Amino acid sequence: MKKFIIRLLINAVALYAAIYLINGIHPQTNNWLSLLWLALLFGIVNAALKPILTVVGCPFIILTLGLGALLINALLFYLAGRIGQAFNIGFTVDGFMPAFLGALVVSIVSFILNSIFRDELKDH
Repeated sequence: MKKFIIRLLINAVALYAAIYLINGIHPQTNNWLSLLWLALLFGIVNAALKPILTVVGCPFIILTLGLGALLINALLFYLAGRIGQAFNIGFTVDGFMPAFLGALVVSIVSFILNSIFRDELKDH
């Protein structure tokens, strides 16, 4: 349970950073509780769709030397925002470039925070 909460908070902070650092991403609300729900939704979308899209897009990922994975991340970032809009917790993205940069910010912030909290996320 502790690992789940830490990962949820990491996702929330990463999404917060992307929403407020990238021009072209507009949140529906500024509520932290909504951001936690959005982080949960983002995690579910990534857990459910990323493996499928990665397997289906494997030839494209290999052909682009891994850059296709960034496009998949941008698509999932955009999709999480659109699904979140249905629940009034999402965000709107003005185009491909803000979605791409938002996904990049989420990846970088998540990587940094996961390395900081590495010991807490380990299985003992």
